[in-house]
Amino acid sequence: MSDKTILIVEDEQAIADSIAFALGKEGFTPHHVMLGEQALAAARDLAPALVILDVGLPDISGLDVCRRLRQFSEAPVIFLTARSDEIDRIVGLEIGADDYVTKPFSPRELVARVRVILRRAGNGNGNGAVPAAQATPPAASRTPAFELRAAEARILFAGQPLDLTRYEYLLLKTLVEHPGHVLSRAQLMDRVWCDAPETLDRTVDAHVKSLRAKLRAIDDNADPIQTHRGMGYSLQPGA
Repeated sequence: MSDKTILIVEDEQAIADSIAFALGKEGFTPHHVMLGEQALAAARDLAPALVILDVGLPDISGLDVCRRLRQFSEAPVIFLTARSDEIDRIVGLEIGADDYVTKPFSPRELVARVRVILRRAGNGNGNGAVPAAQATPPAASRTPAFELRAAEARILFAGQPLDLTRYEYLLLKTLVEHPGHVLSRAQLMDRVWCDAPETLDRTVDAHVKSLRAKLRAIDDNADPIQTHRGMGYSLQPGA
């Protein structure tokens, strides 16, 4: 696998050109194709570090491309779409996408997401990133500061149980299960608020603020939830 080659699968030339330009400026080697079948062939030939994949392709759906890609490659995938439909986001993450960007978007922000995902993949086992939506978290897990008791639907911080609402618990549980991983608002919405499709993504920010207050009530200096501007949130490793 090349750590610089990024496969762009996008049938709108202007969008592909802007992505390729932004990637090139940051030292990546973009390779562009316009069709799903071309993408699968290119993925086999190039073994790209990451695939930027449009959902609405002329020949086959980007979702189908991702399903077939996962049969022979674990290269991280970022979906591009002109739609913000909740079902599309959920299906995309379930079949192995690592992130989801809705058009219009900033090419610079997209490149920043590429860097975050590749950095995360590089910290794995060397065989590519395990798709976040496919990862099966353990029933219980522990970081130095947090103890997740999933069977009891409880989380302890610094040895003390946190008094959390349902969504606060699910949000913190997701972060605890993926320490160091930057999760976008869309990913958090899909995992935490999947039963509330009308909820606005700014709800994530409000719940993070509430969680921070409850953590600081236990430890005044605690700030384990990291904000990544324009990308999302992560739980500081070793927090």
